[in-house]
Amino acid sequence: MQLDFQTRELLVKLVYYGPALSGKTTNLQALHALVADDARGRLMTLETRDDRTLFFDLLPLTFRSGNLQVRIKLFTVPGQVIHNATRRLVLQGADGVAFIADSQRSETKANTAAFVDLKQNLADNGLDIKKMPVVIQFNKRDLIDIRSDREIDQLSQQGREPVFKAIAMQGVGVLETFMGLFELTWRKLEREHGLHDKFDIESEKLFSDIRARLSVVRSGSTIPGPPR
Repeated sequence: MQLDFQTRELLVKLVYYGPALSGKTTNLQALHALVADDARGRLMTLETRDDRTLFFDLLPLTFRSGNLQVRIKLFTVPGQVIHNATRRLVLQGADGVAFIADSQRSETKANTAAFVDLKQNLADNGLDIKKMPVVIQFNKRDLIDIRSDREIDQLSQQGREPVFKAIAMQGVGVLETFMGLFELTWRKLEREHGLHDKFDIESEKLFSDIRARLSVVRSGSTIPGPPR
């Protein structure tokens, strides 16, 4: 988090993490399509020939509540194992993490390995996953041979992280995941930095103002195709 008291601006960094092709980029593409024009910046993405993120994606969002401007930078990381150094670099300074898991049973090991990788890379950056705001999204709920809702509900009861179900290609669960992560992150920052006292802003008012700029589908807008 970065604070600028002169301009009354707060910058929050959120990272979307997960195995290759789990839908990290698609989440950002869906958000870009669903957020009001005046709240979204340009989605910057670099893809390789096989449509996988090579370095990272970046989507800047800006929201105003009262006299405070909140800038949110959403990053993705490359999921391929060979790009671990890039993942570790992107995690530097992260305020919160959305772990995007693939719901397909065949990807269970990949999900587990990526989560272990997340914990290690956070530790390498001096961050403790137990203190980091983290939400988990199980994406691709529209495919066959996926983990059942009951299985996912049972998993969510075993951990502290809020769990969301999504079909990012259709925009389903994307906004819920984003708001779940932002609210969790904001409450942690509020506890640690007393943001209410510094900026005279109520958390619920801020969340309401942000939600008002979401779910805005522009005429003719579509969520791009693969990668998921």
